[in-house]
Amino acid sequence: MRNALQDPENVAKEEKRSPLTLIIGGVVALSIGLSFWFLFHAPLGGPATYRATVNLKMTPAEQAYLKNIRIEKIALSRAENFIHQEVTILSGEVVNDGPEKILYLSFTVEFADSMDQIALRETRGVLSAPSATLSPGERRPFEISFDHVPSSWNMQQPYVRASYLQLSHRK
Repeated sequence: MRNALQDPENVAKEEKRSPLTLIIGGVVALSIGLSFWFLFHAPLGGPATYRATVNLKMTPAEQAYLKNIRIEKIALSRAENFIHQEVTILSGEVVNDGPEKILYLSFTVEFADSMDQIALRETRGVLSAPSATLSPGERRPFEISFDHVPSSWNMQQPYVRASYLQLSHRK
């Protein structure tokens, strides 16, 4: 039942604005949802790409070639990302000491806790584009960011090893 004190013109205006308000609210909610999706969704060159390569098997030659990968000048730093979260950054250089060109390379990084147990283990690609091949004798800097390193981490340098590679002669 209508309130006797309401102005009939205001009631009509409110009814006209109601669908528009719902549409604007829906657009705002969709925008916020898409913003969060783009913000937290893994980029194509990141962990999602690695998940696609995990199922690939290395040939015996590639497994043997892992010993030719050297990781040097490892350094840790901390920074704040664009959403004001603390990020741990692992940087260093990778060196190809073997005779083959490397098309794809990933590292496994293990952070330990105070009892020398693994607090975090992640595998990340450091070479993934055809233009980013690592030729014999070549060295290249790399940088890996970690958003969520557990608080139980012992603040020591993590263990870093080459865990997957693909050589150029493999088709």
